[in-house]
Amino acid sequence: MSTSSSSSTSHDEGGEGDGGEFEEPSHSRQRFQTAVWPEPFIEALATQVAIDTALAFGRLAVAPALANIFQVCRTWRSISQSEPLWQTLTRHVWHRHHLVHPTWHDEYTNRHVTTTNFRTRTYIHTTLHFPPNNNNNNDETLTCSRIALSDYHIAAGFTDGSVHLYHLPTRLHVSTFRPHQRDHLGIYSRAVSGLFFSGDRLVFASLDGDIHVALINVPVVSRRAHLGDVVTDGVLVDFAGCDRWWVGLYAGVPNRAFHVRSSNTEEVVFIGGTLTDPDAVDGWHLLTDLTDHIGRVRITSDELSVGFTRQRVIVFDLQNQMILGEEEFRRQINVGAADAFDKALMFLNSRGVANVRRVGSLEEICRFMARGSQLGCINGGYAFISIGGVIRVWELEHGEYLYMLRERIGDVTAMDADERFVAASTSDNTIHLWDFGARL
Repeated sequence: MSTSSSSSTSHDEGGEGDGGEFEEPSHSRQRFQTAVWPEPFIEALATQVAIDTALAFGRLAVAPALANIFQVCRTWRSISQSEPLWQTLTRHVWHRHHLVHPTWHDEYTNRHVTTTNFRTRTYIHTTLHFPPNNNNNNDETLTCSRIALSDYHIAAGFTDGSVHLYHLPTRLHVSTFRPHQRDHLGIYSRAVSGLFFSGDRLVFASLDGDIHVALINVPVVSRRAHLGDVVTDGVLVDFAGCDRWWVGLYAGVPNRAFHVRSSNTEEVVFIGGTLTDPDAVDGWHLLTDLTDHIGRVRITSDELSVGFTRQRVIVFDLQNQMILGEEEFRRQINVGAADAFDKALMFLNSRGVANVRRVGSLEEICRFMARGSQLGCINGGYAFISIGGVIRVWELEHGEYLYMLRERIGDVTAMDADERFVAASTSDNTIHLWDFGARL
């Protein structure tokens, strides 16, 4: 109960005030005051407490703070049954805007439990094997270059331009999408350089600049949304998107680093930027040699795009088409281990020092040491970095090292993570999937 019960003791014992008149017990007054507070006020208070607690102590601290509010009295406890409140809390704390579970309370609870599982190394590990590639006479040379996750699917893009789609609940292979054929400018010109889910669509692009769109529920069929022009634009080194924007990062032609498209019209709304100008030659080399990462682009929930190269990071406002922040590195970074998710971005320098920043301001959140890193990615609270054949995990609030995943997987070729899954493809044609939201 609330602290009002303890504060009422001294008043109740006397029965009279100093003036000799009967005084109403303080606990009665306080219960009356809480009873007349309108529900919107209490909901607003709970929301503000949740936001402040998440910023100060992390998302896992929000649930205990809310429990203290709901225990104040019966009226406040009844607010805990409000679905609009849990919808607001889920959006503010977990940045989740659509339901996967039956109610918003269930959605919030599941997010809390899953994030706790990330901290305690509680997961189920499975492996997915690539189906035979009938269009390639030498399957051993086929490499997974990109991975993307959604609530129900995982997609893997390969160096021949094909994309394999798996159904996450069953772990079964659903379909294989292939790019439309065209002339090749290099042995890896068809290699998938980026892919993402947008509603019921899977969008993927290749190094030669082609962009394809496939409907998840329509097997095999894909259409070419854009015919790339390497000579004019350069090589499409990375590609990201969300429900509103598609962003391509190009290298090879000056002043054309970013290509921003509307996801609705699929038309270009911006071309420009010098981020990859120093990497023009290396960009062209990707068509024949995929051993290095020279650029990476990500889109965060605030409609901000983050671009990385070995020398610089840029935060770009997609709505207003302007640079919000940039930094040049004294030491080159490992682009393969650079990532951005929600409010945070991460990069590792040549000495293995990982730096976590706030996306909007580039303000430093924490640092930690990750020597020997190969590839890496982050989700809303944790960093996952491949080092020496295993994946190690840090939390992003203070840079605390937590653990390594139990499975030794070898050389990693692509990685991705969201708020439930971590996925990594390896050189032995296997996708490793760790499910932190499964009921054990």
